[in-house]
Amino acid sequence: MNLILDIGNTRTKLGIFKGDELVEREIWEDWTLIDLQKCMERYPLIQRVAVSTVTYIWDDVEQFLKELFHYVPLTHQTPIPIINEYLTPETLGKDRLAAVIGAQHLFPETTCLIIDAGTCIKYDILLSNRRYLGGNICPGIQMRWKAMHQFTAKLPEVRFSDNLDLVGNNTETALQTGGQLGALMEMRAFIDAYTEKFGVLSVILTGGDAIYFADQLKTKIFVQPNLILIGLNKILNYNVEISK
Repeated sequence: MNLILDIGNTRTKLGIFKGDELVEREIWEDWTLIDLQKCMERYPLIQRVAVSTVTYIWDDVEQFLKELFHYVPLTHQTPIPIINEYLTPETLGKDRLAAVIGAQHLFPETTCLIIDAGTCIKYDILLSNRRYLGGNICPGIQMRWKAMHQFTAKLPEVRFSDNLDLVGNNTETALQTGGQLGALMEMRAFIDAYTEKFGVLSVILTGGDAIYFADQLKTKIFVQPNLILIGLNKILNYNVEISK
């Protein structure tokens, strides 16, 4: 069994895999080595661990994992089952890379557009021959609203609305429409542009706002909230295989 840790800025996602099957997922905002040990006690067959972090991993946690398991930290030098053509791989977000490999695992021999709709909205292109080209990073919906609120004197900070008209008829609805529909229209335009450039695409959505966009897009979309965990599990299995 595999243990996967995806350590973000504010949350950590933990996944337990049996082969390719995700058998448990937990999301932690605050955790310690003791919490991790208690979780792992429920799965004594865990032998391998992969960790991706955009911040850091505590020394005691890393030492514990290194001593007891086949341990694979994701860096720009970690072997991966795709060809990474990003010009600065050391600056590529590990979440982006893992999501791309997750998409390749789910949709092999297919050109994929991976959209991670979270704090930022990230677009990544993986060709059918496993060549990862790169993509785009744009402000997410919440970031757009916060920026308009923080960089102006009087604009309020707003929240999601399920009933928006194309034309906002007061300041609140104008901001909501600009943030939500602006991001949605941008996403539609990127999907159309990528389709025109690369042909038929499998579009995979992940991230906290994925459901909102999937409900609004007319294009066929595959929503996979665990895409990064799936990708990290694939990376771990690949490294175990090539180390034999």
